[in-house]
Amino acid sequence: MELWDLYDSEEKMTGEVFERTHNSSLNIPNGRYHLVCDILVKHTDGTYLLCRRDLNKDSYPGFWEASAGGAAQLGEDPLACAERELFEETGLHAERFELLNKSFNERSHSIVYSYITEVSCPKDAIVLQKGETIDYKWVDAKGLIENSESDLAVSTKVARYQAFYDQLRQQIAYQ
Repeated sequence: MELWDLYDSEEKMTGEVFERTHNSSLNIPNGRYHLVCDILVKHTDGTYLLCRRDLNKDSYPGFWEASAGGAAQLGEDPLACAERELFEETGLHAERFELLNKSFNERSHSIVYSYITEVSCPKDAIVLQKGETIDYKWVDAKGLIENSESDLAVSTKVARYQAFYDQLRQQIAYQ
């Protein structure tokens, strides 16, 4: 059983607890939200981690995503959620998380914190989470942008990182 704290539109905890079930975020009352974190992973060599979603996922099965992430559990703040989700989905630990975007998703009743972190690890250190991911690859900045423009990219995550991608496009253009 997974439990979530609920928040109001001003990001204040309401004291209400919600039990997650299949597609249950759609049943969160209007005006209430749960926390979600995305983490874009950059290696110290300048490459970025892409993970392929499990073919049995409810949304975007088989798509490539440029972030690990998921819902905060009861009592977790956004950073604790980011640390846990990064480890669960990749086996990686990171010391710093830089917040790139925070957005509200009215459809899924979520407040999404989108981070980037940098890791220094062997490239083959990734541990895929059963039921979540089935493959991974490291790509350079151009590959990250190409993925974001692909039909196999998770569009909601691309939208959350759009300002970062735009900045990366400018950097690539000046090289």
